[in-house]
Amino acid sequence: INAEYGENMSLYQHAVGPEDARKQTLNPYVTGTSVIGIRYNDGVVIGADSLASYGSLARFTNVERIKSVGESTMIGASGELSDFQYIVKILNELVISDFCSDDKKKLQPLEIYTYLTRVMYNRRNKFDPLWNQLVIGGYKDGETFLGFVDLYGTSFRENTIATGYGAYLAIPLLRKAWRPDLKQEEAKKVVEDCLRVLFYRDARAFNKVQIATIDASGFQITEPYTLETNWKLDYRQSAE
Repeated sequence: INAEYGENMSLYQHAVGPEDARKQTLNPYVTGTSVIGIRYNDGVVIGADSLASYGSLARFTNVERIKSVGESTMIGASGELSDFQYIVKILNELVISDFCSDDKKKLQPLEIYTYLTRVMYNRRNKFDPLWNQLVIGGYKDGETFLGFVDLYGTSFRENTIATGYGAYLAIPLLRKAWRPDLKQEEAKKVVEDCLRVLFYRDARAFNKVQIATIDASGFQITEPYTLETNWKLDYRQSAE
């Protein structure tokens, strides 16, 4: 470039910007849609599909958007996939650092949730947000935990949480089904039903899903599997 522009190098830099210029993420590119979470009497269930879309193209169909963190926490993410991978990386580093301190203490779900609220708010204040909506679920010392954090640092805890398009379609179904004595199988069925409805209605959703549970016995994240769907329309029956 120097050889080509010579004395006019300053004009080139004015046109394209300085060599050390940075560009913030203005829009997410490879994204995942809704994540569903619900507390039941002995734990938490989180569900998400396995699709990562490149714009409107259903590009990657076997992506895991639910990850375990430490021994008692799970995290699911909507939004930019690469930002979620970065979040998982820094959380794993946090878990390793906690282990190396060797103080006989383990990171609890509330601590990880609080840490993420600070990370997301910090990046928002730098005008370089991590483009994700996060669902954090956990179980520790007999207590279940379910929380939400988004790219602005907005955070809250609830019995039922849905991100993305699920915030509009799934929340009513979750709230209708939730009760303090909800059983695990009932919670898993509700989450599956929500993901099925989203597959019918959300152009960025997919019928291949993961369901994760965490309780006193630990966490379990299923391999992606295909939901049963029904696209049959019987107009004669509805007319009757």
